[in-house]
Amino acid sequence: MSIMQLSMFESENTGPIKALSVRQPAANKIAAGEKTIEIRTWTTHYRGDLLIVSSASPKIAPAGCALCIVRLADVRPMTKDDEAAACCSWDQTYISWVLTDIRLIEPFPVKGRLGIYEIQLPVSSDR
Repeated sequence: MSIMQLSMFESENTGPIKALSVRQPAANKIAAGEKTIEIRTWTTHYRGDLLIVSSASPKIAPAGCALCIVRLADVRPMTKDDEAAACCSWDQTYISWVLTDIRLIEPFPVKGRLGIYEIQLPVSSDR
């Protein structure tokens, strides 16, 4: 997987981007394409681009950084068939967030928050 320059994303999109903090090692697995379903206990109506941010703890590199941009394609109750893509066992209370179109970016620091939040992408020096 190649690293997408933020300027390529910025040229297609203006304004802030929605972000989601994910604990490690799950954030690295999403960026590597090994985990294509993120599990939450809550739902959202949002669909579209989502910046995946590695939480600051545990201190697994790169902690506290944006790692990739994904497309949140679907949000639905978890099924047993989701276990491999979610890298966890089924639970009837889990909600599957289906992630597609994973685009690696050059990591940059982000202060994570709970829920879906917005951040402004840093200005690229290659513009």
